[in-house]
Amino acid sequence: MQTSKELIALLDLKNVGNNTFLGNSFTIGSPNVFGGQVLAQAVNAAYRTIPETRFLHSLHGYFLEAGDLTVPIHYKVEEMRNGGSFSTRRVTAIQHEKTIFILAASFHQKEDGFEHQTNFNNDIKQPEELLSWEDMLAQFGDFLPKSTKDFLSVKRPIEFKPVRVQNPLDPKNLPANEQVWFRLKGDNHADLDMRMKQEILTYISDYNVLNAAFNPNASAHNFGNTQTASLDHSMWFFRDFDFDDWMLFSAESPNAFGARGLAKGNIFTRDGKLVASFAQEGLLRPKKK
Repeated sequence: MQTSKELIALLDLKNVGNNTFLGNSFTIGSPNVFGGQVLAQAVNAAYRTIPETRFLHSLHGYFLEAGDLTVPIHYKVEEMRNGGSFSTRRVTAIQHEKTIFILAASFHQKEDGFEHQTNFNNDIKQPEELLSWEDMLAQFGDFLPKSTKDFLSVKRPIEFKPVRVQNPLDPKNLPANEQVWFRLKGDNHADLDMRMKQEILTYISDYNVLNAAFNPNASAHNFGNTQTASLDHSMWFFRDFDFDDWMLFSAESPNAFGARGLAKGNIFTRDGKLVASFAQEGLLRPKKK
């Protein structure tokens, strides 16, 4: 999967009737289904039951079982509430007759109100100053650990440029934060509607999150010697945006303890507009030697 069109096709589920939808999977380098894919497909399923005048404002999901890449996923939508301003849906993702994921999502019709937002760091390095994952693979691929090289070699429809890059050959403990610029590949995404933009952003939001929880112990722990999995994921959507320029994923981790790590943060447009916030707890279980 290399283009935004392929990603959109992946997230556009097949309606099989009775508020049930069917989706396929595509690997991002893991042997299991990518959590961001399940999140975004569940949002697509929920949106198919929502009036056109209402838009996603929050989601809360729990990952219960690892997804099988070789088997389609069934998404069953329950209409929990349709109020005067809000609609709420519950989505259950099923494989092998087991529930692998559940989502609660709320949709709100557009309204006017007062506003404020958190500050944006204007001193951050710009994407033109940074290397993308593809650049790192091209320049340093022969020196990277096999697991890192294999992960970076997977073709993706999204380009990522981390603000800070850890040396995998000499890892250091770092502050408990992570900032990554990202954008959809391709030149023009002006035809994407708000629903599809939110689904794509949900997909992207599961990338890079747990790095912030790893960083304070990065000298000893990494994705190669630690069992990791997303346990839950929440998002709140605020403002409209487009994918024709870089956006910033900014995460911090307030805690890691008991084989779990928590990360939370914000997603900004390049000019500093706050688009969404997120939070995720993940499994960080050191592998036995």
